[in-house]
Amino acid sequence: MDTARHPITLAIEGAVAIATLDRPPVNAIDDAWVTRLAAILDEVEAREDVRVLWIRSAGRAFCAGADLALMRERFASEAGRSQMVALTRAMQKVFARIERSTRVSIAEIRGAALGGGLELALACDLRVVAATAKLGLPEARLGLLPGAGGTQRLTRICGDAVARRLILAAEVVDGMRAAALGMAQDCVAADQLEEAARALAQRIAGVPAPALAACKRCITAAIDGKEDGFEAEVEGTAMLYAQAESQALVRRFLAG
Repeated sequence: MDTARHPITLAIEGAVAIATLDRPPVNAIDDAWVTRLAAILDEVEAREDVRVLWIRSAGRAFCAGADLALMRERFASEAGRSQMVALTRAMQKVFARIERSTRVSIAEIRGAALGGGLELALACDLRVVAATAKLGLPEARLGLLPGAGGTQRLTRICGDAVARRLILAAEVVDGMRAAALGMAQDCVAADQLEEAARALAQRIAGVPAPALAACKRCITAAIDGKEDGFEAEVEGTAMLYAQAESQALVRRFLAG
């Protein structure tokens, strides 16, 4: 398969799957982009050896959001606007798959992560940003809203006050400010970004897959309240105690 034609490429390095956004100039989102991301998730989920999904960009921008040429074409008619709504729904679905995956996802953000681009990053478990990156959900400035999960995930991650400020004021912040507000877990200089993201991916890749999946389940329970998180912890503990890999690691630790 000629992956150079894809808007997103995939490479596997050990237990790490690297999805690289590669649709110049700004990795704008269209239907083919969403379809390709879904196909990558299919491949990653089918591989038992993959524990981490690392999403990054081949260019200066992470992802600047929806394709403006596509919006111009479709926004002129009711049918076209309906197609844009359908694209928003498709984005919601694929981003939710990333969030629900048992694989740990990392977004490496350099340059612009705006609109749908930031919504993709917010669906990931971890975000590592360059100090000079630009992050925001500026849709309200156009009389729209961040509809691919942006209002929900930014509020969960940063809290009500921060989400209202950034979304209602259509504010774009740099990487340092984003980290201070809780939008990202790590902020580094742009020339250290790839190294920092790689180190994080490799560290997580060294954690047993069942433990990663069980931890994600319990964290999700604490966030959405749909499951008794305390019971999930007990169930997860019992399941992990029965794992041969966990038993070997605990014995080694206790042996000092």
